[in-house]
Amino acid sequence: MNALIFEKFGSADVLEYRTNLPQPLLKSDEILLEMKSIGVNYADVYRRKGNYHLAGQPPFILGYEGAGIVVAIGEDVSHIAIGDRIGFADVPYANAEYVAVPISKAIPLPEGISFDTAASMLLQGLTAQYLTEDSYSIKNNDTVLVHAAAGGVGQNLVQIAKMKGATVIGLTSSPEKAAIVSNIGADAVFLYKDEWVAQTLDFTANKGVSVVYESVGATLMSSFEATRIAGTVVFYGMAGGDPEPIDPRMLMDTSKTLTGGDLWNVLTTPTARQERANRLFNWLLEGHIKTPEPTVFALENGADAHRFLESRQSTGKLLLHP
Repeated sequence: MNALIFEKFGSADVLEYRTNLPQPLLKSDEILLEMKSIGVNYADVYRRKGNYHLAGQPPFILGYEGAGIVVAIGEDVSHIAIGDRIGFADVPYANAEYVAVPISKAIPLPEGISFDTAASMLLQGLTAQYLTEDSYSIKNNDTVLVHAAAGGVGQNLVQIAKMKGATVIGLTSSPEKAAIVSNIGADAVFLYKDEWVAQTLDFTANKGVSVVYESVGATLMSSFEATRIAGTVVFYGMAGGDPEPIDPRMLMDTSKTLTGGDLWNVLTTPTARQERANRLFNWLLEGHIKTPEPTVFALENGADAHRFLESRQSTGKLLLHP
């Protein structure tokens, strides 16, 4: 079996394409997928660097998201057949030609959802879905501020918020990325290098926004400045560094709310996983949200994909094809 592996933590240079690995051994409640498309996420970078816990011993195989065709089934599997098209959002060792997927985490793909779309959308789309429905339920006429709006989750947040009737402000790092955010429907786009808090307050007639989707971390206090009285900041990432500690008296004095979220706290059952995925697929098929054209690398060039992701030049999704 071919796979992208690493023996030690470090830069993208530690990633190695190996062709002599054994196929996964199936348990009775698992299916074996021949992978067609694999999602690349920042969590893969963190694991490669040793910032996230990894079970087992080297060689490690990265990846948790992808889609493929069923080529074998365990003896206890009855509702999935060989030849079915399946996606997943949280199954380890995805950077490989074959992946063993527990049936509890298998998501059948409907007609019209390609392997690339599934690998592009399942993790980031389901994340944006729970952020806009569970962490803070966006309502018609809300004003929403989205950090890193040109990224994968960011573009989904912008489109879902617009679908729900909100006014959306995007934050990004360059005019090129700002154009992408404008093209997917944002009502305003501001750059981090400018006075974006003042621009946000001016745009909202000094009221501030209803909710901020905060994924940078280091900008947390500025996000609170841009939030209206009794508004909410949803914290779900720290790509730009650790946030400052929050004084709860500030929350009390301004009636503001700080909340967080994690996808794995809502994908708790096979039923919840399938229902949420079906809702996401319907949004895609009905045209409410669109996936940007992914940037595709061959699995053997996975190190280049990691370098490109870390360069901050990418927009949308990076995929690996075995």
